[in-house]
Amino acid sequence: MSTTLANTIFTQPLASAAELESKYPLRSLPEGAAVTRFAPSPTGFMHIGNVLGAFVDRLLADQTDGVLYLRLEDTDKKREVADGAAAILSGLNALEISLDEGVDGGAYAPYTQSQRREIYHAFAKQLVEDGLAYPCFCTSEQLEHMRDEQDTAGVNKGYYGQWAKCRCMPEAEQLRRLQAGESYTLRLRSPGDAARKIIVQDMIRGKLELPEYDMDVVLLKADGIPTYHFAHVVDDHLMRTSHVVRGDEWLATLPLHVQLFGLLRFKPPKYAHIAPLMKIDSETGGKRKLSKRKDPEAAVSFFTAQGYPAAALREYLLTLLNSNFEEWRRANPTEDLAKFPFSLKKMSSSGALFDLQKLDDVSKTVISRMTAEEVYAQALAWASEYDAELAALLARDADFATAMFAIDRGGKKPRKDIARWSQVREAYAYFYDCFHENLYSSSGAGWGYGYSDGSGDGSGNDWLKILKNYSEVYSAKDDKETWFEKIKSICEPLGFCSDVKSYKAEPDKWKGHVGDVSSVIRMMVTGRENSPDLWAVMQVLGEDEVLRRLKG
Repeated sequence: MSTTLANTIFTQPLASAAELESKYPLRSLPEGAAVTRFAPSPTGFMHIGNVLGAFVDRLLADQTDGVLYLRLEDTDKKREVADGAAAILSGLNALEISLDEGVDGGAYAPYTQSQRREIYHAFAKQLVEDGLAYPCFCTSEQLEHMRDEQDTAGVNKGYYGQWAKCRCMPEAEQLRRLQAGESYTLRLRSPGDAARKIIVQDMIRGKLELPEYDMDVVLLKADGIPTYHFAHVVDDHLMRTSHVVRGDEWLATLPLHVQLFGLLRFKPPKYAHIAPLMKIDSETGGKRKLSKRKDPEAAVSFFTAQGYPAAALREYLLTLLNSNFEEWRRANPTEDLAKFPFSLKKMSSSGALFDLQKLDDVSKTVISRMTAEEVYAQALAWASEYDAELAALLARDADFATAMFAIDRGGKKPRKDIARWSQVREAYAYFYDCFHENLYSSSGAGWGYGYSDGSGDGSGNDWLKILKNYSEVYSAKDDKETWFEKIKSICEPLGFCSDVKSYKAEPDKWKGHVGDVSSVIRMMVTGRENSPDLWAVMQVLGEDEVLRRLKG
């Protein structure tokens, strides 16, 4: 026991380990409930891979009547940014990932590591008392010299074995230097031997056999702030975390974390190490990790700014997490995602390929299943932040906008024209004069947009006649059948066949058919060769606006 050394290092009153165990008791949860945590650093950048892990946390908690809490790991103050916590919450909101506890409150507070300093010191003191931690007085210059020597010797770099100069320092010397006010860090006295193996059962990768960790790592830095390795072990224990979902970059230090749990007499959580998201490199054609520097889609803010619905992101990420999800979705096209039997065991240990085109396809389907009211609400919410002009138009007449979104919605084959809310402006531009006029002006071709019906002398006389004749018979009061009969009625007087089959039987007899006539009307009303149901579009626009466009 090194009580004198511990009391010299930690002079302030600290709670005992037993007192902290009592303050943060075992949770009262159903048998098998998973307690998961999302524990990012507030650096201002949220990687989609981090949020993928949080999504897995939420799925596990939901399936087991468990808990997901947010913990801010802010011990590295050099990397912290002022709005880091806000960026984290925004990233979670992008997938509508709810939290049960976190920085806003909970029974295991505080959930911010910088506010838990005395807790870490209490357990660090315990390690010193147990002879499992010691002060290291090595300077940065001495450590750099040590690394150079290790490099020359061709051995592993780090503070261990013969290289751990302060490990065997007599206690009297330690006390003398502490009392002299020398700067120090607190290091772990590791009992590990790299020649021995540990076995860890990973919930994704199965049985892992890894060498024991033999480095005397820093537990407390010179300023008393804990390192990540030490702090998160203490936090995961006291917050009663049962499952740790994290990236596979932590596999290298898994033996250290398992060792720390054992030395602190804590029960370790179950681990699930997720492979990184991959993409096809445009230059090499090969796979590589989704890069924070190279790929805009690596940032969760990219998806928020583009306007991908949270439901679409969740749906797409499930296709990456479990290979059987798509089959389940085909069999259950309208079922709530919460009903999907998600499984860690069905996650791949190799990196999933992140494909924006597939995300778009998934998102189009998700949006196509929404009601017009849901589309309106979400499009308006997105535009309010990212497209003020569109937001003003949508808000000006909610009934008009909702009717616009209702066209070709519902039924067995709903229209899939948008994948994200940033596409609303272009997809529905022809409903609004300001957008429509801009398209008209930029085309330089008048309301016909340079359209030629391919008949006659190509002078446009035919489409002018079509528009004139149709304007004289059009009425917004007509039902769809009457509306189409009126289009057919103007065909033959202008040399167009009113029936497509008859036209195909004798094409030389006609300039075109009723479909060509409809196309001229469609182009004049919408400025597009393709649009949703034309009758429905004209009903939403109203008779005055339709006639104005038909007459150019």
